[in-house]
Amino acid sequence: MLNFNIQKRLMKHIKLLILGLGLVFSACDLDPEPINATTIDDFFNDDDEILSGIINIYDGLQGSNPLEGDGGFNNPFLGIQIEYQMGEILSDNARTKSGSPQGFEFETFTVIPQTAAVTTYYRSMYRIIFDANVVLENLENASAENANRFEAEARFLRAYAYFNLVRYYGGVPLVDRVIFPDETEIAFTRVPENEIYDFILEDLQFAVTSDLDNSFRTRASKAAAQTLLAKVYLTLGISYLEAQRLLEEVMDSGDYSLEEDFLDIFYTEDNSETIFSIGFDDTNVNDSQGFSAEFLDAVGRGTGSNYATAELVAAFEAFGGNRGQFSFREDPGNPGLFQTVKFLPIVDENVGVTSAPANPRIAGNDWIVTRYADVLLLHVESILAGGMSTTAPAALESFQAVRDRAGLTDTVTEITMEDLMNERRVELAFENHRFLDLKRFGVAQQVLSEFSAANSHDFQAFELLLPIPAAEISISQGFLEQNPGYPN
Repeated sequence: MLNFNIQKRLMKHIKLLILGLGLVFSACDLDPEPINATTIDDFFNDDDEILSGIINIYDGLQGSNPLEGDGGFNNPFLGIQIEYQMGEILSDNARTKSGSPQGFEFETFTVIPQTAAVTTYYRSMYRIIFDANVVLENLENASAENANRFEAEARFLRAYAYFNLVRYYGGVPLVDRVIFPDETEIAFTRVPENEIYDFILEDLQFAVTSDLDNSFRTRASKAAAQTLLAKVYLTLGISYLEAQRLLEEVMDSGDYSLEEDFLDIFYTEDNSETIFSIGFDDTNVNDSQGFSAEFLDAVGRGTGSNYATAELVAAFEAFGGNRGQFSFREDPGNPGLFQTVKFLPIVDENVGVTSAPANPRIAGNDWIVTRYADVLLLHVESILAGGMSTTAPAALESFQAVRDRAGLTDTVTEITMEDLMNERRVELAFENHRFLDLKRFGVAQQVLSEFSAANSHDFQAFELLLPIPAAEISISQGFLEQNPGYPN
């Protein structure tokens, strides 16, 4: 019997060298010539080797910490480590200190097809998809005991990658199996968004009904699949009752609860609130992350990125309760500017968040993708069901729980859509939800237009989708189509 209770730190160190075989699917690159085309067939022979392949998918999601001297922007697979640029800076939540290269184009709504993060994120998600497809095509060698769980885990991760791609880029190539360099029609044909969503739903519905349980925080779980599927339904504006049912199953499982102290969410790993997180390690630079410390000014390679906007600071003053002190602080060297400190690796609970590690490139704090507070607020959203307000007791209870933890103990008797958006903004600030929340609630164009005008930017409606990377269009010899509004 395969032991699924693998230590998290072991997971962070296992490296399946598919990369070294030249078989990584770099966003359908036409030149991925395998060194030895039989190596994959020779590898996935039993449960242990298939599990190594699954761990490799997580490695792609984690991203590769950039090598010394490369600045971090020539690395083709940074995964989650650059998502803050589109999730937060491309919204009214975050900015750079003074034109930091880590996000300035997103801050000013001047992203172009050549923007580094646009290409890197796109390729990172397709690496995850490729690695998942490799596993799925070798499941005939898995034991009957573990095959279902292996399939569910790979399909959950593939769905997660496609969910990110379709929300940020729109319709993209749909690759549901390992393809070869000559299969250019599959590699470069963008399919409509609804087809991508159908594929995501199929993968997640399988994962939800599979053998997954809630044993893990840094690997796929039943609750993670249920939460992600519910969010897909909410994004599509369909199946609100099914979304509510899924979220209530997570709530009723007894496996998760709100941390009493907001700070403990981020500094006590594998805590009761974490549903799915991306694991990092602080003993090996290749398994660590550097972005959390480098949100500060002049730390590591950073020059001040992911600072709070004045609008976000005002939102915390109005709605944040006690969460602000653990989310941002005034920059000691630049009064009036506010640094993100929610994820700093070194903390002193007596005085609040304090500093970065001696080597800011080696940070081990995990990145939380989904946590219980998000589930409670999504639960409220499912009960709102696209409406403008609700007084449903179940919604009030979920909403009140999040506010109570923040010290906002006044009794809530009605929740409006605006109330919910404000609560999500301050509860989940800097966790890469804001831009996608604005889109899901259907207010992104209005909010970002007003924010842009107030800050002398020039947001345009077409920028609700990122451009398809110019490098990918070049590889396709022009076959891959660009999103409207952007040059090729």
